[in-house]
Amino acid sequence: MLTGPQFSPAALQAVRARIDRAAAAAHRNPDSVCLLAVSKQQPADRVQAAYASGQRDFGENYVQEAAAKVDALAGLADIRWHFIGQLQGNKTREIAERFSWVHTVDRERIAARLNAQRPHHAPPLDVLIQVRLEDEPGKGGVAPGQVAALATVIGTLSRLRLRGLMCIPPPTQDMTTQRDAFRRLRELLERLNAAGFQLDTLSMGMSDDLEAAILEGATIVRVGTAIFGPRPA
Repeated sequence: MLTGPQFSPAALQAVRARIDRAAAAAHRNPDSVCLLAVSKQQPADRVQAAYASGQRDFGENYVQEAAAKVDALAGLADIRWHFIGQLQGNKTREIAERFSWVHTVDRERIAARLNAQRPHHAPPLDVLIQVRLEDEPGKGGVAPGQVAALATVIGTLSRLRLRGLMCIPPPTQDMTTQRDAFRRLRELLERLNAAGFQLDTLSMGMSDDLEAAILEGATIVRVGTAIFGPRPA
């Protein structure tokens, strides 16, 4: 029996419909946008219910909480876990061992630890560089001018596979401002590819701004509240 409010498949379908409409407006194939269900502070049985409705990618922010869910749902062979929280050096081993993706790499030291701790029986860990588009105190990420140097270092680490960039811009309801931030991240990725990198992923956009992100090229949108509702107290 599910604990707390039950998961609503209709909510998941409503988010997928939003993605479809935004992709159509951008003249893109909806399949080019991955929906990442942000499941932090949601119990494992609600994640399992979303999985039963066809969702496969789930995002977690806190290592200890995520580890319990990863273990509880280990029987779901094709579930994919993404770490989207701030990275701490003393937590990298569990992340390297349990996750398929990490969206928030922003330091060479963290990248090196993830590389050293990734099990050799597992495929390389897909990673994204978190970019700090604005100077916001307390927010992780690399300044745009430092991304190329970090990308070069990650490219030398055989147990990591650099896939692209991620951002969390300041919240706003203004579509023009939303699009401007996401456009800057896309243009940064395009410059990196012009310099010889082979990046294919832009993780950007959440419940309140996924349409703007998709219009600017997002390939992963991170959605929690619109799928699961308010987080349990």
